[in-house]
Formats: sequence, C-alpha cells, structure tokens
Amino acid sequence: MSLYYLLLLALIQGLTEFLPVSSSGHLAMLPTLTGQDDQGQFIDVAVHIGTLGAVILYFWADVKSAFFGFFRLLTGDTNSAGARLALLLIIATIPVIIFGLILKLTGLDDAMRSLKVIGWSMLIFGLLLYWVDQKAPQQKVESNWNIPDAIKMGIWQAVALIPGSSRSGMTITGARQLGYTRTDGAKIAMLMSIPTIIASGTLLGVEVAANADVQAAKNGAIAAVFSFAAGLLALRVMMRLLQTISFTPYVIYRFFLGITLLWIAYT
Repeated sequence: MSLYYLLLLALIQGLTEFLPVSSSGHLAMLPTLTGQDDQGQFIDVAVHIGTLGAVILYFWADVKSAFFGFFRLLTGDTNSAGARLALLLIIATIPVIIFGLILKLTGLDDAMRSLKVIGWSMLIFGLLLYWVDQKAPQQKVESNWNIPDAIKMGIWQAVALIPGSSRSGMTITGARQLGYTRTDGAKIAMLMSIPTIIASGTLLGVEVAANADVQAAKNGAIAAVFSFAAGLLALRVMMRLLQTISFTPYVIYRFFLGITLLWIAYT
C-alpha cells in the first residue's frame, strides 16, 4: 500500500467519522472506486483509534467525568453527573454491540459492503435526517438525557451498522427526533461514539493483532496520526457550524454522492 493511498484513507476516515456522511461507507467504497485492494481490517482499526483520540481530546472534560463516574457507578452511585453519564453511555452502547455480533456471526457485515447498499443508505437515511431536522423541535439539552432516550439513541446507532447510513448521522437523527438541539444532540452522539469505537476496535484488534507485522504496524501508526488530525478538524468545524446552520449541507452531499454511487453500481 502506497503512502499516498494510506494518507487518503486516514484523511477520509478522520473527516467523515464525525460528520453525518458515513465513514464506513466511504472506506468501503474507496477500493471499488480506485481499483485498489481493500485496505484490510488492520488499517480500519488504526484509523478508528485515531478518531477515538480526536473525540476524547475534544470532549475531554466530559470524558474525564464519565471515566471517573464509571468507578463511582460500580460502588452504586447513580446520582453524580459523571456516574449518570457513564451509565447512559453504557446503556446506549448495548444495542450496537448485540446487533454487531449478530452481523459478524452471520457474515452479513461483509455482505452489506457493496456500492448498492451504501448508495441507497446514503440517500434514504440522508433524507430522513433532513426531514427530522426540519420538523423536530429543539427543546431538550444535554442535561435532559435520560435512560429511555439513551435506549432509543442506542437503537438508532445499531441501525448505523448498515454501511452508508453513518453512525453519527443516525444518532444525530435519533437525538433530533427526540427533540434535542442540534449542538447538544451532536455532542451526545459524539460521546456515544467513544465506547462504540472502543468495542468495535477491540473486537477487530484481537482478530488482526496476530497477523500484524512491522510494516503493518508502521502503516497503522501513520494512519492513526492523520485520522486523529483530520477527525479533530472535522469535529471543530461541525460543532461550530451547528451554532448557525442546520444539517442540510451534509444531506445535500449525501444525496449527490448516493446518486453517483447508485449510477456506478447499476451501470
């Protein structure tokens, strides 16, 4: 794998992981569109580690609160802010773990990595995000997040395992449908990505660690660094833009990309 292609993969993952445009969809379609071999799971794990570092750094105060809150949660404390955040993140992660294991054991995770699936997911779920974002009220804030909402957003996140649907896009759609403001809904969605990335990265990491060599480790390190930088940039831009604009620009991008992918797939 050339350095240029490796950097391209890292930048695409970093820029699209937190934007509602589907990072997995972009990574799955890139080899098809470029004629290159699939980058493999080791690089997928590496770029996800990079974006994990980006979201942890950006929301460091909340991450630190949830981290120490987790240990307070083990002692039975569910009232402090950190313990409650940790509990809600755990609850919101359960559906995606269950659904992910089902897809993995049945082999459907690989079967769905096609341009047709990605294209239709880009279109359908992009239009759903637009409709919900335009119609739903903006009444709830981060402090209103509760167990029923965590369960519902967790289910939305589980559906996002369909390539092209976008994990951030689906959880943001769920947050907006529940009435959260754009900025607070996006923040909750980003925090939800942390345990999800850790869970998926651990699962894939165990599978590929035994086959990794020195060159693969070097490629992974390079990919992780660049996906971290790109992810941090994407987070800063999106969270700032959401203070003044809606999700419509991302929906427009998804619409034209989806149409393009379907045209390529069916012709």
